[in-house]
Amino acid sequence: MMKKQSKQKNQSKPKKDDAALTLADMINPDLLKQLKEQQTELKAEYKAAEDRSKEEEDQRKREERRLKEKNKSFEELLNDSGMDWKEFK
Repeated sequence: MMKKQSKQKNQSKPKKDDAALTLADMINPDLLKQLKEQQTELKAEYKAAEDRSKEEEDQRKREERRLKEKNKSFEELLNDSGMDWKEFK
């Protein structure tokens, strides 16, 4: 049994020639250039979409604050005021 296991281990090891060959060596240079350009475009699109969603979120928050301020009661407005109304009595 030990002999069979050692043969299987030897077969699974990559040859030295195969290890030196990389994916970049095997792929067409034009295809590699095209893939890198596509990667750059996708990164730019992702950043633009991320910026858009952040701006939309900020706009939504501003609108919520505006509506909340608009719907405050007189008591809430008075309490939020920094003035001491007791001085004016």
